[in-house]
Amino acid sequence: MVLMGSEQDLELCREIARHVEAFGLEYEFRVASAHKTPEKVLGILREFEQQRIVYVTVAGRSNALSAFVDANTAKPVIACPPYSEKFGGADIYSSLRVPSGVASLLTIEPEGAAVAAAKIFATEDRALEKNVRDYQNAKKREIEKADESVRKLK
Repeated sequence: MVLMGSEQDLELCREIARHVEAFGLEYEFRVASAHKTPEKVLGILREFEQQRIVYVTVAGRSNALSAFVDANTAKPVIACPPYSEKFGGADIYSSLRVPSGVASLLTIEPEGAAVAAAKIFATEDRALEKNVRDYQNAKKREIEKADESVRKLK
């Protein structure tokens, strides 16, 4: 589940979805705001309470959505707030400094959010675990190729 605070977050959510699809995971987009529509957020959590789910939350500025979702579910929550040049990235602190008992994970990279979600699901899915390992090995091979390439430069 990719839960965004507003439709302005859709571009980043689409990037997350692209990476999630690479692992063969299903997802759904939803829009709800912790500040403006908290009851809607709670309704969405109730709707998915009986499912095996990981929430990836995307909300800019104060990113109350991630901590609010985490405080109201026992399911994993991955915060992936959009980076803001306007605030020089300082708005990310609202995703780091959360109340006690709140444990949302945090990454600012859409790829990282997808990998984290895949790893969580992989704890109960051997085929997905293999996909994650294959993905990691492909990333390692990219580094090895880059090393070979730059070693030839003079």
